[in-house]
Amino acid sequence: MGEQNQLVFNVEGGDFTRAGYASSQIKKLLKRLNVDAGIIKRTVVAAYEAEVNIVAHAYSGTIYADVEDKQIIIRFVDEGPGIEDIEKAMEEGYSTASDAVREMGFGAGMGLANIKKNADKLDISSEVDKGTTLEIRMMY
Repeated sequence: MGEQNQLVFNVEGGDFTRAGYASSQIKKLLKRLNVDAGIIKRTVVAAYEAEVNIVAHAYSGTIYADVEDKQIIIRFVDEGPGIEDIEKAMEEGYSTASDAVREMGFGAGMGLANIKKNADKLDISSEVDKGTTLEIRMMY
């Protein structure tokens, strides 16, 4: 039986105390698989930003991480308000975060831009009042 190279995490909206847990577990898995440190760093930055987006904007979400065939695929599926204008949301500095989220040091509007900058491939789909699905692919 091969090693378990799939991880699943449930994320609760508003739970900033656990924000980053999934990203750190993904980092541990990639280190165990001897993935290049530079790729691990880019993957963790992108994963952390996406994880925080779920916490800051959605009611709840699930993160699915799969390592297979020299690639890492991480899907972030949330139930929340969705993204009305994905192109606008991709702009650096654009944010719909609440004042409370900003006061905690989040919501600067760099999340999606940082994800795009660090991911080899990024796909986003969103439906207003339903939620958002984001998929990051990293090759190694």
